[in-house]
Amino acid sequence: MQLTTCTPDSEIQLVRPSTRNTPTCLGTHQSLHWFKDAVTGPGSLTSYAYANDDGAGRDARMCIWYNTGNDTTGALSRSKKIANTASKLLGTDLYHYHSKIMMKDARDGGRFVWHQDYGYWYSFGYLFPDMLTVFMALDPCGRENGCLQVIRGSHRCGRIDHSVVGDQKVADLERVAQLEKRLETLHVELKAGDAIFFHSNLLHSSSSNTSEQRRWAIASAYNSVHNVPDKDEMVGKQCRGPIQQLDNEAVVKTGVNRDLSGKEVKVKRGAMFEFETFFPA
Repeated sequence: MQLTTCTPDSEIQLVRPSTRNTPTCLGTHQSLHWFKDAVTGPGSLTSYAYANDDGAGRDARMCIWYNTGNDTTGALSRSKKIANTASKLLGTDLYHYHSKIMMKDARDGGRFVWHQDYGYWYSFGYLFPDMLTVFMALDPCGRENGCLQVIRGSHRCGRIDHSVVGDQKVADLERVAQLEKRLETLHVELKAGDAIFFHSNLLHSSSSNTSEQRRWAIASAYNSVHNVPDKDEMVGKQCRGPIQQLDNEAVVKTGVNRDLSGKEVKVKRGAMFEFETFFPA
């Protein structure tokens, strides 16, 4: 596995296989296929996907869940190559905050406006930005199908004020424009199985998918164990101790597993959101 650290202060870290025979973040290329099967089959997580108005006439579809559980997605989020790398970048023990699959289908996948993840999480009571996101490509992600864009070094600006556009939060666009003049904007083009780790204050966005190619990705968020909030809506349900890591063959060993036991899945019913808890059968 080839690791490229883009900055000395852990702003971004890219994990990319150097050849087709080199394992990806999802394990082997066969396990990537299994993972995609696990999240799209009967009763899978994507059956709980909901539309997120992007403020420009399109929907950005996603499904989101808390707690890792023991299914294929949980095996990935707990694998050492993901969880241990995240822990080293944050410099502390951490726990899994949530994961989501962002589903930009061909020709109609909505955009995600410029924002910081901490722009959302700050309002949930997280006192420190000691959090990060691991963004893993399930499909090839390029400019034509709405790949991730980041403003390199923007995490050093601290939290920026956010407002609401559609169903999303958007960072102060005047401040974003000023930063774009001084800092480099990167299009993060990824192959399926590649991953990028980034700080919760890093400004990022992605454009709509108007191409003929689907662009799905899974993003897992992690929080430092010392940063447990008092008022987060999921504070009573999440596992707050250090994440129990699995070896790097966890996805291969788990295979196609759609058992959602132990997860709390965010479900949209009408205009309201609820959390559905899954228990063992």
